[in-house]
Amino acid sequence: MKTVIKLEEVGLFILGIYLFSLLDYQWWWFLVLILAPDFSMLGYTFNNKTGAFIYNIFHHRGIAVLIYLTGCYLKLASLQLVGVILFSHSAMDRMFGYGLKYEQGFKYTHLGEIGK
Repeated sequence: MKTVIKLEEVGLFILGIYLFSLLDYQWWWFLVLILAPDFSMLGYTFNNKTGAFIYNIFHHRGIAVLIYLTGCYLKLASLQLVGVILFSHSAMDRMFGYGLKYEQGFKYTHLGEIGK
């Protein structure tokens, strides 16, 4: 993956950290929850198609932003937290080259094949 794209993801991760800092949660919540979206990989225990679908739902930045904005509109800090965690996790994954998944298998992503 090109350096420019990785730097963009670093910037988005920093934005996620900033948005978290605006919430009234202690920092350990961020550290504990930042890997929670990876539980979506359990979908791969069924098959690749189900795994990719569930994984992509939990790693889609558009969904994360929608959840965050809904939390802002409804003034629900817990919903804002979910949105920030999903957004930040997605940026972190993409910094390391893990993108949204294709149905062929876990290692096939929109950023290229993992491990190549």
